[in-house]
Amino acid sequence: MKKLIAFILFPFLFIPYGAKANDNFSVEIEALTLVMEKYKDDTESGNKLEKEDKKPSYMALKQDECNATVEVTEKTGLEIVNTESFDVNVCLKEIYKVIN
Repeated sequence: MKKLIAFILFPFLFIPYGAKANDNFSVEIEALTLVMEKYKDDTESGNKLEKEDKKPSYMALKQDECNATVEVTEKTGLEIVNTESFDVNVCLKEIYKVIN
């Protein structure tokens, strides 16, 4: 019984109380939400049939404390239809589209 109690309580000695993952990824999360809101507004004005077929996926990469790059990839099943990149300044809440 003592081994069972020790086994249950042992991991809590190494896990810091109040640790949050959002502190580490706050720039990426904020950049993703800004781009998702803009991207949602742009697709709502488009054709509903096209919107249902394409499913966007998002990826964010942190550059520094204020900047991140967000890549939006539209897919229809396994086929990649469109890829767009955005540079996002989270501090100023600005989104710049990267033209390849």
